Amino acid sequence: MAETLQPAETALLLVDGSSYLYRAYHALPDLRGPDNFPTGALHGMVAMLTKLRAQFPSAHAACVFDAPGKTFRDDLYAEYKANRAAMPEPLAQQIPPIHEVVKLLGWPVLSIPGIEADDVIGTLARTVAARGGKVVISTGDKDMAQLVDERVTLINTMSNESLDSAGVQAKFGVPPERIVDYLSLIGDTVDNVPGVEKVGPKTAAKWLAEHGSLDGVMAAAGGIKGVAGENLRKALDWLPLGRRLVTISTDCDLAGHVAGWPAESAIDALRFAEPDPHALLDFYGRYGFKTFRRELEQRLAAVLPAPTPDEPFADGAGDASQPAATACEAAPAVEGRYETITTWERLDDWLGRLRHAPLAALDTETDSLDPMRARIVGISFALQPREAAYVPLAHNYADAPDQLPQDEVLARLKPWLEDEAAGKMGQNVKYDTHVLANHGIHVRGWRHDTLLQSYVLEAHRQHSLESLADRHLGRKGLSYEDICGKGAKQIPFAQVDVDTATKYSGEDSEMVLDVHRVLWPQLEATPAVKPSLRYVYEQIEMPTSEVLQRIERHGVLVDAAVLARQSQELAERMIALEQEAYAIAGQPFNMGSPKQIGEILFNKLGIPVQKKTATGAPSTDEEVLEKLAADYPLPAKLLEHRSLSKLKGTYTDKLPLMVNPVTGRVHTNYAQAVAVTGRLSSNEPNLQNIPIRTPEGRRVREAFIAPPGHVIASADYSQIELRIMAHISEDPGLLGAFAEGRDVHRATASEVFGVPLDQVSSEQRRYAKVINFGLIYGMGAFGLASNLGIDQKAAKNYIDRYFDRFAGVKRYMDETRAKAAEQGYVETLFGRRIVLPEITGGSGPRRAAAERQAINAPMQGTAADLIKLAMIAVQAEIDRAAKATRIVMQVHDELVFEVPQAEVDWARAEVPRLMAGVAELKVPLLAEVGVGANWDQAH
Repeated sequence: MAETLQPAETALLLVDGSSYLYRAYHALPDLRGPDNFPTGALHGMVAMLTKLRAQFPSAHAACVFDAPGKTFRDDLYAEYKANRAAMPEPLAQQIPPIHEVVKLLGWPVLSIPGIEADDVIGTLARTVAARGGKVVISTGDKDMAQLVDERVTLINTMSNESLDSAGVQAKFGVPPERIVDYLSLIGDTVDNVPGVEKVGPKTAAKWLAEHGSLDGVMAAAGGIKGVAGENLRKALDWLPLGRRLVTISTDCDLAGHVAGWPAESAIDALRFAEPDPHALLDFYGRYGFKTFRRELEQRLAAVLPAPTPDEPFADGAGDASQPAATACEAAPAVEGRYETITTWERLDDWLGRLRHAPLAALDTETDSLDPMRARIVGISFALQPREAAYVPLAHNYADAPDQLPQDEVLARLKPWLEDEAAGKMGQNVKYDTHVLANHGIHVRGWRHDTLLQSYVLEAHRQHSLESLADRHLGRKGLSYEDICGKGAKQIPFAQVDVDTATKYSGEDSEMVLDVHRVLWPQLEATPAVKPSLRYVYEQIEMPTSEVLQRIERHGVLVDAAVLARQSQELAERMIALEQEAYAIAGQPFNMGSPKQIGEILFNKLGIPVQKKTATGAPSTDEEVLEKLAADYPLPAKLLEHRSLSKLKGTYTDKLPLMVNPVTGRVHTNYAQAVAVTGRLSSNEPNLQNIPIRTPEGRRVREAFIAPPGHVIASADYSQIELRIMAHISEDPGLLGAFAEGRDVHRATASEVFGVPLDQVSSEQRRYAKVINFGLIYGMGAFGLASNLGIDQKAAKNYIDRYFDRFAGVKRYMDETRAKAAEQGYVETLFGRRIVLPEITGGSGPRRAAAERQAINAPMQGTAADLIKLAMIAVQAEIDRAAKATRIVMQVHDELVFEVPQAEVDWARAEVPRLMAGVAELKVPLLAEVGVGANWDQAH
């Protein structure tokens, strides 16, 4: 939908500087320069503006900041922006140097008292557009969408989004000329401008489509039904003022701030200046900008030298004093040097360089994405950015060049690959470790993984090497589809031309080093001890990757005969359910067809429609069926049939097909860099989502067995997130319950229902359990009422009583929401950062969801950190004590082991001790171990 913008067309490039500095501050860790001065926002601003200017080389530009003091909106509405938290002190300290460096970079800077940055930008944009010029506005502020027309385009550098008029329509559901009306209806929480209560984007867009404008909507208010219509009528007196507040002024008097204003020649006052290199060098020195300073010195010297083979850069990104942050910094356009190794002489030369290098990057090219089955086609190495070597080993197309024999090459590389002292790095090194293990090589010496560096620094973003290179280096390399094609025409890597493969694989290796030079200094700048991002990376994520590779490699035994019996039983039950459903419906129908189900439920049986799909058809999703199942028999049958069908298709039928023919075991893959909270996910097969709330689901675990002479042991943390809540909130009631070893749900019930501990009923305990876990997930009265099957008033009373008795929990929730809104993220006890982009800028429902996540994420994230630390500690002890026990699965807060009979007593005693000892909380950590012939019996 967005137009393709050619840089030459841009007459004026405008930057919402106030938006930029906040985004720069929240995007980077708490970096510090000389004298401990905060520099994170400084680094981010320089990097973002440098990249932006390279992307849109307009001759004219302005970086516009809000000035201190009131504007006309404050006079119109005293509560304007009243709910905004004060600027964080570390950011406030950086404002003067930010203005200084922006000017040194050549950007015209505007900060006009009494006029908001939005209004300055709006006035400049409209003025230049009216004179026929193209304008690009870089911002993340949705209010700016009202300025878009055929000559004004918005870009969001954080999301790589570009919006023209069609793009605004697609994103908001209204054209640019209706954005003011749209904002008036939904309100602007960031600026504390109320809209119409309970009217969100969809309703606002619908009303405007029906009535044409805000005036049209107001005129039709008397005929709009429901709560929304009632709320609209209540807001009629307010809406004209709301519209004025959200309207960007485009006719401000900029005289005295833009030379020559308002004459047409005034645009020349906003001409880019040449950066002042010597002043910049001084600035970079004062604030500790090591990489920017080094690169500027290189440009001044008119050279761009790469490190020589005799000067490989050290572990830590080139030289150990590399930059604190260079996010988004554009890389110079330098062609890489990629060598194809086809002689023993060149291989030995590179092997000598690798042996002497403190840190080398490597990348394997294979014939499969399955790490347990993939075989090497080629391997590349790099010691510095822009230079790499590729060893083709199994390219087999017509006229392929002669290649060195694979077995002999790997035999020569093996001593270096298995040398712990030889530092290595890569992108997703767990995969490369598996691939080389398939060839009998056990890689040691992994120092860094750019996938995990990115995950720790910015878990909410993408972590592929392609996206990292684009985001942090401004580089775009070859993609797999570029060289192999896609779909039915995709060729195997072994058929890729060797010269092309050399550039592709070599680029991957050297770009890993290039990305590392940007990301590692950001981690290195944080403390090496907890809580810190560096601690999470070095002490949690990197060791976890090694343990996960060993778990995946070992795999887990499944009993195919047990699964076959269960599949047959499930099939028989599903057939019976179909017949029962047909009898209720009075006719056969396709139980997998939403359309036919809808016709039976809502047309033939006359059951009330609960909600509709996007196409307007009655919904038959799981939520609807669960609601209807309480009153009607057919939805209950449908739900049970769906559950059994999923269980059969996903597990009892599929698991036997996933047994590796070589090992005789199932080997899942644990994705480490997916969930923002740090939790692992399992795939191919997914062993973490086996349903355990039904007897049929629980029985699937019977098929997970141990070999002869062994048993399965299951160790999991007891009520881990509640214990973390007690620790974080320091609530005396929760601390006391755990310290004394009381049943925390019974203790909660005693407090909430006001009965002695020994008189708490099973029903009251069940209610208390739902309350305890519900509040952890930010559940409100509506959610609690739904879970307990009670009315919302009763649910609210329970919550109020809970907070009366456990005031520390309430305080934690309130403080966490406020802190998250102020800084844009929350943290675990170990320093893992969970970014919440919509905690302030999202719509009402999305912001509420972000607030719930803010409450839960520190607990869920800390629990994820704890189970990873537990895996690391247990594996280390297994190795130290030379035990034959093996970790075979990790499922949420549980570790599953394969234990020789002779080591059962050791596992029962040591595993819970090790798991409980990975951290000291204000309440005791408790891990419990069960043992059985299969996974189900171990519970």
